[in-house]
Amino acid sequence: MSDVERWERETVAPFLDRVEERRQEFTTRSGRVVRRLYTAADVLRRDDGEGFPGEFPFLRGPYPTMYRARPWTMRQIAGYGGPEDTNDRLRYLIAQGQTGISIDFDMPTLMGFDSDHEDASGEVGREGVAIDHVDDLHALLDSIDLGAISVSMTINPTAWVLLAMHVVVAEERGVPLDGLAGTTQADIVKEFVAQKEWVYPVAPSMRLVRDMIVFSAERLPRWNAVNISGYHIREAGATASQEVAFTLAAGIAYSEDVVASGLPFDDFAPRLSFYFVADSEFLEEVAKFRAARRLWARIARDRFGAENPESMRLRFHCQTAGSALTARQPLNNIVRASLQALAAVFGGAQSLHVSGMDEALAIPSELAMKVALRTQQIILEESGVSSTIDPLGGSYAVEALTNEIEQEAAEYLEEIDARGGTVECVESGFFQQEIADAAYRSQLEKESGERVVVGVNAYREQQDGALPFEIHRIDPKTEARKVAALREFRARRDQARVDSALEELGRVAATDENVMLPTIEAVRARATGGEIVDTLRAPFGTYVETVVF
Repeated sequence: MSDVERWERETVAPFLDRVEERRQEFTTRSGRVVRRLYTAADVLRRDDGEGFPGEFPFLRGPYPTMYRARPWTMRQIAGYGGPEDTNDRLRYLIAQGQTGISIDFDMPTLMGFDSDHEDASGEVGREGVAIDHVDDLHALLDSIDLGAISVSMTINPTAWVLLAMHVVVAEERGVPLDGLAGTTQADIVKEFVAQKEWVYPVAPSMRLVRDMIVFSAERLPRWNAVNISGYHIREAGATASQEVAFTLAAGIAYSEDVVASGLPFDDFAPRLSFYFVADSEFLEEVAKFRAARRLWARIARDRFGAENPESMRLRFHCQTAGSALTARQPLNNIVRASLQALAAVFGGAQSLHVSGMDEALAIPSELAMKVALRTQQIILEESGVSSTIDPLGGSYAVEALTNEIEQEAAEYLEEIDARGGTVECVESGFFQQEIADAAYRSQLEKESGERVVVGVNAYREQQDGALPFEIHRIDPKTEARKVAALREFRARRDQARVDSALEELGRVAATDENVMLPTIEAVRARATGGEIVDTLRAPFGTYVETVVF
């Protein structure tokens, strides 16, 4: 009989006869059964299981001194209205102490429609900033030093266009390309799997990501061409293990494409970046980040033959879970986001966005973003948790959860390989079905009250009353103003130069040559994003989803 079995029989059982536990079974939001007690017996150690921070397998942190040397980048996302509107918000956040900028684009920009396209009607500037052409990006980044601050762009099917615009903005401002730091999200796999924003079919969409990675490896040494995202997968309802597995599966797919094009893994892998959510299940989330780091290190070494430690070092941006926020009793969201942010820091994130308290209601207000930024600053400057590395390392519970999540994610990756790989699993709907099943189980738990959401299905108030703060309102004249400016822009450009550049882009797209250079030339000629995207519709086609549930 083990010590734990003796304790359960001799000490716990008699106590339970007098005092029942609150639930028959405790589970995480991912459905993981949580044991009553974790001990050393739950922590299986392997030869390369832990290591030290900054050393393989990077479980305890990707860098040797972590936040003692360099705090995480505080990167509150911003985007609404026209480029001038969002520029005001970005400069406000920088003035409040933000150390990196992150841009949200509106739906037409994400989907490759100019602001005057009929499908853009009613959406211009509504859920992000509207960017039609390179002069818009100039206005968005006005008075922001591109050589001194990193720029993250939440853009996917049209990411290569925004990267081309960013390159042209840098050229026209005299900023050397090797000084540009930042990230294009460009993770099209998670779009097909979870976010549902796409333009072209899977194969040409993957080719665009490959071209961005290759171009960036050759010309932009400080740029992360792709930010491989589990955030949207989790927000769609996945479990923690699915988030890790499906994200790393996408990383494997992109890497295989680039390696097949002839670029060695070690030449681009150090600039692969990842993006995870920090959800509300605190210990499970800390464990998830640690598990992802160790699993990717092993994949890079064993699957791709990486020799450069930088290629095995998983670095990630983290955003607190928007889906966990509630419209009811919205001040509670400050507490939720704070705990989630703390999990990200305990998990070793390299940059962080903390959601605004009002994000279940509208685009965050200036006040909400300031409170979210101050949350990060309080964690860094006042809590003391950034003074030591991996402070929960050695916790029986966290180590056991880390092992479990890594094992479950590894089993998923084996199944994905057996099913033909990531692209095959996207096209067959395997990922989508797994996520849908997990989301359904979670929703049933909330509706039954088994999963408590404070202020929503428990601790409710009879009358919600007025909101304790003002929410952000979009100027209703934004769309008309943006459409008028776009038409004026088209009227003053050299149309012959635009037509020539787009013709060359179409020719290259029909071959296997890299599309980045002709796209950059089209941007220089002042082609719009919509025109560039339309040019590739003929050779690439348009994606039509096969519904699996």
